[in-house]
Amino acid sequence: MQGYKDDNIKVLEGLEPVRKRPGMYIGSTDIHGLHHLVWEVFDNAIDEVISGNADTIRVTLHKDNSITVKDNGRGIPIGINSTTKLSTIDTVFTVLHAGGKFDDNAYKTSGGLHGVGASVVNALSEWLIVTVNRDNKIVESKYEHGGKIVQPTKVIGTTNRTGTTVTFKPDPLIFKNATFNPSVIKERIRESSFLYKNLKIIFEDEINKETTEYYSTHGISEYVSFINDNKTTITNIASFSGVGSDNIEIDIALQYTNDTSDIIVSFANSVKTSEGGSHETGFKSALTECLNNYGRKWNLLKEKDKNFEGEDAREGLTAVISVRVPEKIIAYEGQTKNKLFTQEAVASVKKFFGERFTFWLEENKKDAIKIVQKALLSRDARIAAKKAREDTKKIKNTNQTLLLSGKLTPAQSKQYSENELFLVEGDSAGGTAKLARNKRHQAILPLKGKILNVEKARLRDLLANEEICTIISSLGAGIGNDFKIENLKYDKVVIMTDADTDGAHIQVLLLTFFYRFMRPLIEKGHVYVALPPLFRIASKLADKKIAYAWNEQDLEEQKHNFKSYEVQRYKGLGEMSAEQLWETTMNPDTRLFLKVSIQDAVLAERRVNILMGDNSQVRKEWINNNVDFTLDE
Repeated sequence: MQGYKDDNIKVLEGLEPVRKRPGMYIGSTDIHGLHHLVWEVFDNAIDEVISGNADTIRVTLHKDNSITVKDNGRGIPIGINSTTKLSTIDTVFTVLHAGGKFDDNAYKTSGGLHGVGASVVNALSEWLIVTVNRDNKIVESKYEHGGKIVQPTKVIGTTNRTGTTVTFKPDPLIFKNATFNPSVIKERIRESSFLYKNLKIIFEDEINKETTEYYSTHGISEYVSFINDNKTTITNIASFSGVGSDNIEIDIALQYTNDTSDIIVSFANSVKTSEGGSHETGFKSALTECLNNYGRKWNLLKEKDKNFEGEDAREGLTAVISVRVPEKIIAYEGQTKNKLFTQEAVASVKKFFGERFTFWLEENKKDAIKIVQKALLSRDARIAAKKAREDTKKIKNTNQTLLLSGKLTPAQSKQYSENELFLVEGDSAGGTAKLARNKRHQAILPLKGKILNVEKARLRDLLANEEICTIISSLGAGIGNDFKIENLKYDKVVIMTDADTDGAHIQVLLLTFFYRFMRPLIEKGHVYVALPPLFRIASKLADKKIAYAWNEQDLEEQKHNFKSYEVQRYKGLGEMSAEQLWETTMNPDTRLFLKVSIQDAVLAERRVNILMGDNSQVRKEWINNNVDFTLDE
C-alpha cells in the first residue's frame, strides 16, 4: 500500500455549496444528474482498477432505490487526516475537494471528479454508509441529511480482506425523479468491462431479481465487435495500444462496415466523453490524413482528385477510443466531464495513431483498399448531395410555398420556443388535427403513409425525396452536417400516429431519420411521440360522463367508475372527432407524450440497425421477442 496513505488526502475547501447549487457539481437534478451520483462512486472503484489494486466491482440496486458499490481495492485510508483532524474517511466524504486525486503518489490517472465526487454524492444523499476493509480492520462511517456525520468512523470488526463499500440513497428533496434506471446502469458497467480486460463487474438488480456479470478478455476490440453485431462488416478489427507523448496511454480499436454513417465512442480515464474532445480530434485528423496518403501512394486517388474530407474517411467506421491522461494535465469542459479539453491529447493521439494506422494499412492491403474505395463512394455522394442541397436552397429561396403548399399548416406564433409541430399519419387524421389544434402555437404536417427508410440511404437520396424535403423545410434547421439546432422552428416535434403496427412502423422510420440525419433534435429533447387513447368510455345515463383509457388494464379500471356505459375502440386517429383529439392527445393539460432520448448511444445504434438494417431474420427475432401486438385488432 505504499504511496497511498492518510496524508495523501489533500484538502482544498469546504462542502457547504453543494446542496444549494447541485447543478454546478453534477450537471442537473434530473435523471442524468441522479445517475451521475452512481458514476462518481463507481469511478472511484474503477480508479483502484486502473492503479492495479482491484479486479472485482459489485454494484447492487436495492429495492428501496439505494445503491451499493463495492470493490476489492486497497480501501480508503482509515487513520486521521493531519489537515482536517477528522478520520480520513470522514474527510473524503464531508469535505469538498478532498481526495487522493490531488496527490501524484496516490493515483497516476483517475476517473473520479477530481476529489469532489465522494463528498458531492454524500451531500446529495438522504443517507450514506461507508464500510472499509483495510489494515486487518473493518471500519464504518454513517451520514444523513446531506452529509452530516451521524456515526464517525469506528472499528466494527476484523478481516484479512481489503476494499471499499459505499451505499447511498439519493435525497428526494434534491431529485424530482429519484428512481434509478437499471438499463442505464448496466450500460455504464458494460462499457467499463470492455475498457479494462479481465475486470469482473457484477450488477445485482434486486428490484427485478436479476444478476448480470460482465467480463472481457479482449478489451475494446470486443467492444467494437459488440457494436457491430448484426452489421455487415467489410474489414477486420484493427487495434492499437501503447503510450503516446506526455505519458498519455492510448487504446484504439476500429472496424469498417457497409453503413453510410459512423459511430465513435470515446473515453478519458474510464469516463465516457459523449461530446468528444481533443482525443477524438487527434484521431479524426490522423485517420483522414492516413487515408489520403495511402490513396495517393497507390494511385487510388488520382492527381486531379481532391483529398478526402473527414466525413468521407469516417463513413461506415466504428471506433472506440480510450485514453488515460496523467492527473497533472487532465482537463475537461464542464464539471461532468463530457468533453476532453487536454490539448496535449490532440498531438499525442494524432502521432500515435497516425504511425500505427499507416503501418496497418500497408500490412493489410485488402482491407485498406476496401476502406479507400468506400471513402471514394462517400466523396462522390457528398459532392452530389452538395449540389442537391444547393438546388433545394434555390427552391426555398425562390418560392418555399411551392414545397409546402397544401401540406404544412403553420402556427401563427413566431415564438419558436413555444411552437409545436405535429407529424400526423395520413390526410384524414391530418384534417382532424388541423381542426383540433391550437392555431396560435401548433402546426400540422400530414404525412402520406410511410417515409423513406433512410438507414442505408445517402444524403442525396433524402434530398430527392419530396416527403423528407417537406419535413426538412418545415423544421428549418437543415440536415446532416448542415443541421443547426438554433434554427429550429419548433420546441416540440411530435410524432402522432395510429396505435397499430403501421403507426409503429412510421414512428420507427421517422425516428431513424432524426437519429441518422438530425441527431441533435433528439439529444436536445425536442422529439416526442404522442400517445392517443385506445378506448372511449361514455355513460349511458343522463350525466353524460366520459373517460378515456390507454390500454386494456386502464379500461377495466375506468369501467368501475360507471354504472352503465358503452365502450368505443379507436382503430385510428381518423375515428376521433376534433374535440376528442384535442382533449386526449393535443391539449397540453391532458395529453400523454413520450419524450424520445438517447441514454445509451451504443444500444440505440444496435437497435436501429436491427430494426432498419438488412438482416431480416434478426429483425424478425427481435420483434417477436420485444414487441407486443395485443393492441391491434
